[in-house]
Parts: sequence; C-alpha cells; structure tokens
Amino acid sequence: MHEQSTVVAAPGRLRASRARIDTYQQAVVYMRRDCAVCRAEGFEAQAQVEVEVVANGREVPAILHRVEGDWLAHDEAALSESAWELLGLEGGEEVVVRHASPIDSLRFLRAKVYGAKLDYASMRLLIDDVSRGRVSDLHLAAFVTACAGGRLDLDETVALTRAMIDVGERIRWPMAPVMDKHCVGGLPGNRTTLIVVPIVAACGVVMPKTSSRAITSPAGTADTMETLAPVTLDLATMRRVVEREGACIAWGGAARLSPADDVLIRVERPLDLDSEAQLVASVLSKKAAAGSERVLIDLPIGPTAKVRNSAAAQTLAAGLMAVGAAIGLQVQVIETDGLQPVGRGIGPALEAIDAMAVLQRHPDAPLDLRQRALVLAGTLLEMAGRAAAGTGLALATRTLDSGLALAKFIAICEAQGGLREPPRAPYSAPVTAAMAGRVGAIDNRRLARAAKLAGAPHDAAAGAVIHVRLGDEVGVGQPLFTLHAQTPGELSYALSYVHAQAAIVGVDPS
Repeated sequence: MHEQSTVVAAPGRLRASRARIDTYQQAVVYMRRDCAVCRAEGFEAQAQVEVEVVANGREVPAILHRVEGDWLAHDEAALSESAWELLGLEGGEEVVVRHASPIDSLRFLRAKVYGAKLDYASMRLLIDDVSRGRVSDLHLAAFVTACAGGRLDLDETVALTRAMIDVGERIRWPMAPVMDKHCVGGLPGNRTTLIVVPIVAACGVVMPKTSSRAITSPAGTADTMETLAPVTLDLATMRRVVEREGACIAWGGAARLSPADDVLIRVERPLDLDSEAQLVASVLSKKAAAGSERVLIDLPIGPTAKVRNSAAAQTLAAGLMAVGAAIGLQVQVIETDGLQPVGRGIGPALEAIDAMAVLQRHPDAPLDLRQRALVLAGTLLEMAGRAAAGTGLALATRTLDSGLALAKFIAICEAQGGLREPPRAPYSAPVTAAMAGRVGAIDNRRLARAAKLAGAPHDAAAGAVIHVRLGDEVGVGQPLFTLHAQTPGELSYALSYVHAQAAIVGVDPS
C-alpha cells in the first residue's frame, strides 16, 4: 500500500514517489486527474510531458497516465521504474511536470508515413530525438511501420544507419583488423557467437562482440551470454576486457552504441516486426559503433527461417554489403542451412548449455552447432588474414579441440565479471509423436513461438529442447521436444498453444 507523507510540495510542484511499475524503457509519470497541476496544465491521458527534479535540474521526457483513486496524493507524482532510475530519485523530491516542448523532427516521421523520402539530415534529427527518449512509443510504432515492407530505399537505409551511429558513442581501437559476426536470426538455437568469439580470440584476432537482446526470438546472444557472465558493460569496462583478452561478448545497449537501435527494438518486439532496412541499419550501426572493420554475416535460409529463399538472401546480402561499403565496413555474407533449429536448446539458458557443451568438447555436444560455429570461425580467421584461404576451418578446429577456445571463453567471462552456471527451469513437459514415421519438417517459427510462450527470454531458464532432427525415425509417443518453464501456468499456456497447432514437428508415416 502507498504510504502518505506529511511533507507538502510547494504550489505548482509535486512530490516524487515510486510507483514500482515496470514499463520497460518507457518513462511514465502517474498523476491524479483532479490534482491542481493536472487540472491547471490541462493534461490529458497519454500526454507527452517533461519531468524535472527541482533540486538538480535533471529532467526526462515521459508519458502521463491519469489516476483515479486514493493510492496517490493530490500533490504527488508517481514515477515508473524507468523514469525513477533515469532521474536518480530517492523519494520525496520536488518535481515539476510540464507539457513537452514541440518535437520538430516529428514532421519527418509524418512525411515518411505519407511516402516521402528522408535524407541524412532528416534522419539525424529524428533519430537524435529517438535516442534521447523524446519520441513516444506511439510515434515510434508509426515510424517502424512506415519503414517496413521495403519502404526505405538504399539511400535512406544508409542515412538511417549513419544517423544511428552518429547519435551514440563510437569506439576506436588501436589494433587491426577488428572482426565481428552477426546472424540475421530466425533460426532457433543458432547461438554460435559464444563459440566463435573465443576461437577467433584464441588465435590472436581482436573481436569485441556486442549483441542485442531478443527482438522476436526466444533468445538473443546477449540474453544467452548473460546466463553465463555479466553483459551490461560500459565503454570503459569493454575496453578493459578487450585489451586484456582480445574480445568480449557484451550487450551493446549498456555502452550507448547506436542507442536509438535499442529504443526501436523495444517497439519492434511487441509489433513482431523486423523489417529488412531496419535490420540492416540495426546490425551495421552496432558493428561500426563498436569499432569493427570486417564483418561476417550469417544468413540462414529456410521456409520457416527469417530469410525464406536464396533470392531473398541475395537481396538482403546485397543491401548489407552496399550499406557496409557506404559506412566503411567490409562485409562478407555466408548462406547457411535454415531448415531446422541448431543445437538442442531454445531459450537463453538452454542455448548456453549447448554452447558450453561444445566448448568443453562433451561427447554428446550438438554436432550441428559445433560444425556451424567452426565454419564461421574459420571464415573469420581467413578474413582477418590469420589463416590462408581454405585453411581457416582446420585452424578453428584445432583451436577448439585443443581446449584453447574454452580457456579463452572462461577468461573472457572472468574479465566481464565471473563465469556462472546457467539456471534450470523447475517445470517441463514433453511433446510426443502422434504416429510412427520419419521427421519430415520442423517449423522454426512455431517452435520459437512455443518457447516464448513458455517464458523465454524474460525467464532465462524457459524455452524448449528439441530431441529430433530431419530424417530421424520416431515411434508413437516418442518425445519430439520438451518445453521448460518457470511456472506451471506458463508451461500450461505453451502446451495449449502447441496442441492447438498442426504438428510443429511433422512426422511422415513410414
């Protein structure tokens, strides 16, 4: 229950209280609709406002929610967790809430909605306001939608990428070449980064890997790595880790590398949108901001992967290479098999367990995850000039099998704050074959959806473990995959989704 304070705010000011409501990255302020300030300012629900701390002048843009009820006093403003942390409040401080200043850059957003082409100057002003938190989620959703479906041409994509780089921090490394890799996603369990980075770094090649959290998938690389070691590294810590170990695996958002990208991702996630142009801008802006010079892009291709066919892959590859060249990045694209999940685990902790099994050379480690990571690492070693053409795979294999990659991974984790055990979910349930036969198809999208409904990625231990591969023979009642969840309710929810679908793992009768 809310505790009333005897301290009264000065006229026109309000006392800050903590609402303890998680609104993710959106700052929200709650005020009684009948309080004097709310009435005098004429605030409407969902109004864009600015909240300023009187004592130190710190301010943050926020969305106003009007409250009815006695849990909030007339002279109080309750702040969401995001707003509270941004303002550095302790409780009881006097704050001023006022209408937000007009946002001039929104005219460019409206122009894009109506089909206009935006140049760099327009993109820069708009993305600068996005990165500062001045653009509401409603406007962000309109921008994301207006840019989806091929509505950004190459020049606009380059402009968007440059703008996303320029509004954030940018790292310059004294060593060269600086390597990086990225997978465009859409393939559950494809967590090769945790294996590739230590292999490459153990061979003396610099690889400061920054990654995003999940957008539409059950896990992002940062989510998975976070179950093993801290990933929220500021720039100083990133530099220290890379200077010490030659590599890191960190969340890019903590270092303000392309900060607007993390804001856009916040909106893309609930919309379940990940447009091609924004994907290109997101990936390459982060790589350039992190100081990378040569980037390998993994494009899995399959009917239920993000990239459906070779034609789509070629279009995306051309865009990545063209935008990369325009911003000074050498981009190489490799097309890979996207017909089925990689490894066994789907979800942050489950994918981390797979990666560790490969690094530790366990006999039962997923062979497909191992081989895919070795191919990518070998290609990067050749791109870096560390291995001659055609010899990178052999060098990568020796580095993994010798234990050098595992030792490097442990060292990276220790430098980032310490290696830890990934969590295990307390509840699980198998999904079994309804008939005997051969596995003929696995729906990546619906399997990922089931893992998300089980709680991934917000519950790190949640997700799914796949037990079969394409072509495997199965019997009636044999487990095809197992769902893992933190609570019985989430497990039941995911199972109800699975049972309402056509077979996620298709079995052809013998």
